[in-house]
Amino acid sequence: MRKIIIISVLAALSAPAAAAEKPVYKWTDEDGNVQYSDKVPAEAAELPKERLNDQGVAVEEIEGKKTEEQLAAEARQRELDVAQKLQDRQDQALLATYLSVQEIVMHRDRRVELFQAQARVTELYLRNLQRRLDTLLKEAAAFQPYSKDADAPMIEPDLADDLRETKETIARHIRNLQKYESDEKNIVEEFDEAIERFKRLKGIDDDVDGDQTAIAQQTASVTS
Repeated sequence: MRKIIIISVLAALSAPAAAAEKPVYKWTDEDGNVQYSDKVPAEAAELPKERLNDQGVAVEEIEGKKTEEQLAAEARQRELDVAQKLQDRQDQALLATYLSVQEIVMHRDRRVELFQAQARVTELYLRNLQRRLDTLLKEAAAFQPYSKDADAPMIEPDLADDLRETKETIARHIRNLQKYESDEKNIVEEFDEAIERFKRLKGIDDDVDGDQTAIAQQTASVTS
């Protein structure tokens, strides 16, 4: 009998608590009127709402359906946040790698010298290839289709192959030379940006430290 009474009392006490947990929502309809209800009607399903507690205090904000402009703005903000995080990591790496502007300049110059050395080797090879091509063209001048003599014999297959391979090799090395020059230019631009970024992060003033003049002089000597 005692157990039945206890269970009945507990049930009676828990009933008001359960009823108190029923949510109440607050929103402003399309006409600007504030509405309250324990159930959200279909016409208000996409509107922003607040869930209130027993004291009428908002305990949760429920977002409504976002406009295209809001979605676009949020997407743009996410892009900006990602870009900022990437910039922060790059800044940390820059500051961790170099202690001064001069260290960045020295690193840049070593990279540039590598491209210039590759370019010099390629230019030398191209001169040798051009001399070989000139020799082959002189030899081929006695044959068709290079000879102006209509009775000249057709060029021998081996000589034709040598001409073709030499021309293809020259073209390939010209492309390589252009790539070295382009890579050198890109490296200089990347390091110049890194130098300016490093100065901003360190608060270095060109007029005070005099680094800009030294950098300009080294850049001119490397790229000339």
